[in-house]
Amino acid sequence: MKTAIIYYSLGGNCALAAAALKDLFAGAGKTADLVEIKTVDAKRRRGFAKYAWGCSQVLLGKKPALRPLDFDPAGYDLLILGAPVWAGSPAPPAASFLRTVDLRGKRAALFCCHAGGKGRALEKFRALLPGAVIAGEIDLVNPAGNPGGLREKLRPWVESLGGPGAGRPRGTDGQRIDGDEGGCGVGKQAAP
Repeated sequence: MKTAIIYYSLGGNCALAAAALKDLFAGAGKTADLVEIKTVDAKRRRGFAKYAWGCSQVLLGKKPALRPLDFDPAGYDLLILGAPVWAGSPAPPAASFLRTVDLRGKRAALFCCHAGGKGRALEKFRALLPGAVIAGEIDLVNPAGNPGGLREKLRPWVESLGGPGAGRPRGTDGQRIDGDEGGCGVGKQAAP
């Protein structure tokens, strides 16, 4: 299974989660390519300015320009997509990226990082993937605040995606996810 982990990270939490995911695959002798989404505006914002800027991006419906990526999703069996949560939504740079690729029929898994309020971010993330098969999703609270716990939270999720240590795919609730029985939503199409 060829996997790509595509993520946007402003404060470093999603980058940390993406690296942990890559390490979990590598630990089982499987590869996962990291693909970082970067905006043309590379200004580093800190403190309150970072939050004000991020919220305004969402509330004003901004579609930030991205730096070019040398990435073709066609060569991958699983795409793991990650973004921070801004104002209850996935960060606009991730949305900008998803507007540039056609992932219909592709198997995708979603993660979001936040400081305690994911809002409807995963629901909105799914809506950006019309026709994609959503294999699973997870929200991560402040990964940088507990890097050791991050790996332990991600391990069963990665296994449920058919990654390292996987037998028969199962959701984080232990249910089979190989059909329409629930679990993490494998086999369910994102809303068009």
